[in-house]
Amino acid sequence: MKRILFVFGLILLTANIASAQQKEASIAVVDSAVYDFGDIDEKGGPATYTFKIKNDGEVPLVITKVVASCGCTTPDWTKEPVASGKTGEIKVTFDPTGRPGPFTKPVSVYSNGKVGSFVLTIKGKVIQK
Repeated sequence: MKRILFVFGLILLTANIASAQQKEASIAVVDSAVYDFGDIDEKGGPATYTFKIKNDGEVPLVITKVVASCGCTTPDWTKEPVASGKTGEIKVTFDPTGRPGPFTKPVSVYSNGKVGSFVLTIKGKVIQK
């Protein structure tokens, strides 16, 4: 009898672990994953855009890191977990100094909401003055 109860308890424990693992965070960009600055004056200083992200999952979303493709782009993001149904921000700043012409800069976002990363993109054209 003890053996049957042990096996039954083990089955319940395994089912609970499997059920808990199915719940996950899910990240969604509220507006668009691409932002076009249009024309930027090189001497106008850095340009910034803030992407809004939403947690569409069942558990808190944790953004673990955000990586820009070059040193001219600087990301900043919500560091605290984003609760289910709530929004967070990823602010991306581009420095146009010494970079005349068109640009497209990807920013990789890593989180517990998706395996690997997803990409946000800023683009535009720096006007030399």
